[in-house]
Amino acid sequence: MASMGALYPYGHLLRSTRAGVTFVPRRTLTYTPRRAQADNSNNGNNENPSKPSALSSIRNFFGFGGKPSDAPKPTITRRANAPPKREGSLSADSIFAEDEATPKLIASGRTPGRRPTTEQPAEGEEEEQDVSLETRNRENMQAALDPRPQARTRWERKMVVREIRRRGRLSKTEQVMRTERESLSKSHWFKTSIKKLGPLARQIAGKNIDEAILQMRFSKKKAAKDVLEHLQHAKNVAVVRSGMGLGAAAGDEAQKPISIVSKSGERKTITDPTSIYISQAWVNRGPYGVDYDHRARGQINLLRPPYTSLSVLLKEEHTRIREWQDRENTAQRKRKTHLWTQLPDRKISAQNQYYSW
Repeated sequence: MASMGALYPYGHLLRSTRAGVTFVPRRTLTYTPRRAQADNSNNGNNENPSKPSALSSIRNFFGFGGKPSDAPKPTITRRANAPPKREGSLSADSIFAEDEATPKLIASGRTPGRRPTTEQPAEGEEEEQDVSLETRNRENMQAALDPRPQARTRWERKMVVREIRRRGRLSKTEQVMRTERESLSKSHWFKTSIKKLGPLARQIAGKNIDEAILQMRFSKKKAAKDVLEHLQHAKNVAVVRSGMGLGAAAGDEAQKPISIVSKSGERKTITDPTSIYISQAWVNRGPYGVDYDHRARGQINLLRPPYTSLSVLLKEEHTRIREWQDRENTAQRKRKTHLWTQLPDRKISAQNQYYSW
């Protein structure tokens, strides 16, 4: 009752009991839709409802009064299942058919073969014969397979003579190509001139590929952006196709740093012989484009903007070390040949028939 008195003053309850007027409280948290449905059903069934007393009002307020509802509970109607899927069939002449009349598409089944044809050739036409490769006449195919037999014979003889003369030994160029790696990469056409692209090519020539990429990254030149993208592409091509810049093989001992001297006299210390450097970099002249220069009084000048490309030859530090060793050996051999010098011939003077002593 204390809670009820807090919500509704006791004066209202007393007045309702004295005057015989029913006090209907407002909807509270305990007033649920189910209870409201039960009240509505009771009101509909009783045509002459009796006046409730104060005690019944209190019971209804706390949920002890009222009759259970006879209304049916709501049911959930479910949607009917989807109709079964109907699969289509292939026609008799379909290439995807798997019957015995047509070849199967799986490797484990029957091998594909030509379908039997029931059509008969015409009277004037001859039936085509399936000639296999073994039964073909090679003399009829020599015009396409060997158009110049004499030139082929001379070339074969030349190769045999070359092998016999060298006794199977490789030349220095062949040995270098077998033991060292290189990668040549040419860029697409840049919309710039040779005068603008040439200094960038000379700047990156002879540098390590990573150092050259760093130089182009912070360069203020407009063409440096295109050169940077081409260097990154050339490095990826060299790594994937030629296997360059992969480091020492597993199990090999790490080599000590080697100090070399370049052709220009610059000293350089190499720590990784498999690292990539730019051996050569040059610029290629490309086609000219078409542009228009609009001038005053409706005059238009025809412009020819140039296009150029950049080619880089990438090699490993093995090649730079080998070239330095070759230069050192050549210089040492020249120094040894000049150690002894023959005395010059002098004229014989004071020739006499007698001895001088």
